[in-house]
Amino acid sequence: MCEGHELKILRYKVGLLETNCYLIYSTETREAAIIDPGLSQKSEAKPIMERIKELNLKLKYIVNTHGHHDHVSGNWFIKKFTEAPILIHRLDEELLNLSSHLLLGLINTPPKVDCLLEGGEVLSVGRDKIRVVHTPGHTLGSIILVGEWYVFTGDTLFAGSIGRVDLPGSSERDMAITLKEKILKLPDNLKVYPGHGPFSLMGVEKRFNPFLSQIE
Repeated sequence: MCEGHELKILRYKVGLLETNCYLIYSTETREAAIIDPGLSQKSEAKPIMERIKELNLKLKYIVNTHGHHDHVSGNWFIKKFTEAPILIHRLDEELLNLSSHLLLGLINTPPKVDCLLEGGEVLSVGRDKIRVVHTPGHTLGSIILVGEWYVFTGDTLFAGSIGRVDLPGSSERDMAITLKEKILKLPDNLKVYPGHGPFSLMGVEKRFNPFLSQIE
């Protein structure tokens, strides 16, 4: 668990690829959001839903940083029990729909996306304002979520690495532009919460991540 001001961040490692699913919430207003619920089975939803009930949280958003199955496969579980809207960038809506039909071992009707993002939107969770930044490269519609002291980077940036650019819909050129024009411009003090793997700091990534440190 991590916190800053009134916001708390809980991480759940879920799915076959150990996706970092985040539950963030305000201790004052009890507003909450879930980021990248990549659940591979219903049982993985249980501790998340129990925590939401225990803390009396009101889920405002289900946010997908991109449309790959390991980040969206739990949308159905979460929406079924909370009725929270699903948000994803418009350029990854088709990918999300495809991923929803390829889920292994799940029997469900893929939920409808409630809000298509463009980048530039500001989401609020309690007093925290979270800026949506479009970061194409890993997918056409990848986004990161930037707060005052934290950034959720999805599969755009990992500790010591970046997301793959050799998949359908990915682009090495777009990723290079994203890293140079968006990631490198983030403040050094931001704590990095990636889609997989350990946490980091933006300043550490700028200095030691070879995909960032070598950018001129």
